[in-house]
Amino acid sequence: MSDRILVINPNSTDAVTRGIDAAMEPLRLKGGPAIECITLKEGPPGIENQAHVEQVVAPIGAMVRKRDNDCAAFVIACYSDPGLHAARELTTKPVLGIAECGILTAMTLGQRFGVISILKKSIPRHLRYVGQMGVAERMAGDRAIGLGVVELSNEAATFARMAEVAAELRDEDGADVLIMGCAGMARYRDRLQRHVGLPVVEPSQAAVSMAIGRARLGWSA
Repeated sequence: MSDRILVINPNSTDAVTRGIDAAMEPLRLKGGPAIECITLKEGPPGIENQAHVEQVVAPIGAMVRKRDNDCAAFVIACYSDPGLHAARELTTKPVLGIAECGILTAMTLGQRFGVISILKKSIPRHLRYVGQMGVAERMAGDRAIGLGVVELSNEAATFARMAEVAAELRDEDGADVLIMGCAGMARYRDRLQRHVGLPVVEPSQAAVSMAIGRARLGWSA
């Protein structure tokens, strides 16, 4: 079996995939699995509403089927975890969603997590998922920076808003660990963590970290 982890960016914005790929560097260890990041060309520029989530379920499933023979694990790199459970029905390999993994990781780093979202309309979708996971009491808050996925490439504006929202989650909502609620934020994690003084979880890193362990230990879905 291949020792390769496939990270699927379900939106069609290559800049997001490049950011995720760069965030994988600390996890590319000598003797460790290869980590391949790909863009789902069929996806919208950003997964910003429930219709976008539903739109990419079938293409994600098709990609998992296509790559099942040469990958040890799959990561769906969108904070809505689109098609996660459907993809798990298509393979015996681990399939991990970055929202689920990001939340689980955050709960090992602090008591109450805060989520930095891109848009206000993303928040109800996130709250549904946290409720589905049964961990709502561990959530301090979810606040939006008011920028869409494509706009996240504007580094000055994005980091300024992320820093502002991170401080609000810390000081007003009582979060002691933060989750970046979009894979397009990956490039800002180290800088934001230094700025806000709290652990900051980049969920693609969290999911791939889990995928490495799952693949190496031989745990199937």
